[in-house]
Amino acid sequence: MRQNQARRAALLDAAIDVLAREGARGLTFRAVDVQAGVPGGTASNYFANRDDLLTQAGARIYERLEPDAVTLARSLEGPRDRERVAQLMHDLVGRITTYRTGYLALLELRLEATRRPGLRAVLTPRIRADVDANVNYHLSSGLPGDATAVKLLYMAVNWLIVERLTLPDVFGDEELHDLVERAVERLVPESRPER
Repeated sequence: MRQNQARRAALLDAAIDVLAREGARGLTFRAVDVQAGVPGGTASNYFANRDDLLTQAGARIYERLEPDAVTLARSLEGPRDRERVAQLMHDLVGRITTYRTGYLALLELRLEATRRPGLRAVLTPRIRADVDANVNYHLSSGLPGDATAVKLLYMAVNWLIVERLTLPDVFGDEELHDLVERAVERLVPESRPER
């Protein structure tokens, strides 16, 4: 297998674009080569098989969705209260919806995992690790709310993102904003004043 990391990343980004546009069934080495603008056969030199391409594309999506150090540091600025949690949820919706192809490709991978046990075996611990990391970050940062609140927010906000990306006219901008606010209001307890 080839080791040019920049080329590998470009091929994975092309695979993500193909997944988002064509679905898992449209993801072929040829389609990736065309999307990446490289000679035919290039993708097959980088990935052992289609399953390898699918799993590496999933890893690349998470790589690109991870907030950078500046974003993480900024998330802890100011008071650690319910309003901060709401702002973080709004930021999350904004960050993910700006990477539309990545999130749609991830949804395709999740659907494909229902048919491919090998892909499910890779995605399940990766997504569980993401949930656990979110819970641990929330709890260690001193934000209000327990692990259950974080998991419920994870589920609610993820589905709002699905609606925004797949059927954007179901909820307008104002209603989406209000739904995030109400979810936080109902799931996260009010902050107690410091003594």
